[in-house]
Amino acid sequence: MRRMTVVGALFSVIVILMLIYIENGSEERQGFTAYRLIAHAAGSIGDQPYTNAYEAMVANYKQGTRVFEIDFMLTADRKVVARHEWTASMSEQLGQLDQLPKEKQGARLTHEEFMETPILERYQPMDVDAVMDLMASVPDIYIVTDTKEQKDEDIRLLLTELTEAALARDPALLDRVVIQIYNETMLDMVREIYPFSSIIYTLYATTDSPERIIAFVKANHIDAVTMPEHRVNPNFVAKLKEAGAVTYVHTINDANTVNNYEKWGVYGVYSDLLTEPELEKISLRYALQK
Repeated sequence: MRRMTVVGALFSVIVILMLIYIENGSEERQGFTAYRLIAHAAGSIGDQPYTNAYEAMVANYKQGTRVFEIDFMLTADRKVVARHEWTASMSEQLGQLDQLPKEKQGARLTHEEFMETPILERYQPMDVDAVMDLMASVPDIYIVTDTKEQKDEDIRLLLTELTEAALARDPALLDRVVIQIYNETMLDMVREIYPFSSIIYTLYATTDSPERIIAFVKANHIDAVTMPEHRVNPNFVAKLKEAGAVTYVHTINDANTVNNYEKWGVYGVYSDLLTEPELEKISLRYALQK
């Protein structure tokens, strides 16, 4: 009899925890945090990551993804384009070595050279105008900026050009631009350029303590924090939620890993391969609500 009582009590606790889990997971969220999947570098196309290509965004959008991280860099003539890095290895990965002279394979291209060099011989590279045109034509796409430049003056120019490209089309586009910051001081720079409504704080470049990060997030009303796997722990994730931020982990391409992090309270992931509908189907939250 006592054993049955204990089992019954444990079952009740499990049910209560499940109900709390469902309630917490079904909070009404607005903007980009309504989605748990952020497509890394526009998401893969044909199993090829890091393209930042027009076709990659379109293909992943058609599969249900709505939030796209885009890598932005400056060309040799100081134009903003979607590119992860100016290296020979990246040119090789994008299938561009045969299309470029040797001296250009690991160097910054001009804007014209960049736009006229197809990715994998068939996909269209994007500059900031192409990104904004796509956002203007598709009203529920969000982009997350990944500014790959290192100098403050270059980052400022990049974000200024991006802002002006959006303003030239429709100021409302900037409500769907999520700026990713890498340290505390970058937030001041961003806000000097434009009062962006959405910010993600990425932790891979900072050595600040969890306590300092939590205080910064709370004081500045940061929407989301994304971090590499080695920085994730349940207590940190819970404290960030208390401070008002959802948590993403990057870059995750395995469904079981997503589930494991979800148990720790992680809200979403950056991924090359997964899509928003796939994330919903493998979610523990989804299973409990069935």
